[in-house]
Amino acid sequence: MGRFRGSITKLSRREGINLAETEKVQKYLDRRPYAPGQHGQRRGRGRPSDYSVRLREKQKLARLYGMNEKQFRNLFEEAANVPGVTGTVFLQLLERRLDNVVFRMGFASTRRQARQFVGHGHVLVNGKKVDIASYRVKIGDEISVSDKSRSMGFIQENMEAQKRRRTSPWIELNPDTFSGTFVRLPAREDLALPINENFIIEYYSR
Repeated sequence: MGRFRGSITKLSRREGINLAETEKVQKYLDRRPYAPGQHGQRRGRGRPSDYSVRLREKQKLARLYGMNEKQFRNLFEEAANVPGVTGTVFLQLLERRLDNVVFRMGFASTRRQARQFVGHGHVLVNGKKVDIASYRVKIGDEISVSDKSRSMGFIQENMEAQKRRRTSPWIELNPDTFSGTFVRLPAREDLALPINENFIIEYYSR
């Protein structure tokens, strides 16, 4: 599965969840809660196979975090070899990706934008530029926007919008200094993801 570069709204309708996690996409899904295309409203009739259910769940999570199949599977295999509940460990590894943390802190409005933001060198980790979206953030790391990037219009707009939203409880954010700290790993109950990770474990264990 390559990285999807088309309409995130259409893909969200296909998967049945808000992949962008934005209000705009959610409003669109509320108006059209069915798959796109001429026969979108007819889809879903009949009972899907067990394989199909597990495949769809895997696709949802990979697309939510904007990962291709190779990256996604490698991360899952790493999680499977770490002590603890595999599903929770896997989600924590996904949450520790730098592009995701930048999104969670509100510096970017979507993970797709966050990935571009990181790639263009606007993000610092503990004061040093990091331009690798998959960089793994550690507990205690400070993530900030570089000084020269703080005046960019879309970044300022994103931070103003973030001030009106609830920050994830595993992150401490200081919007006035365009910085935040990854203070702990998220617990499963912290992650309001419409995903059954056990299906993904079963998919890769088949």
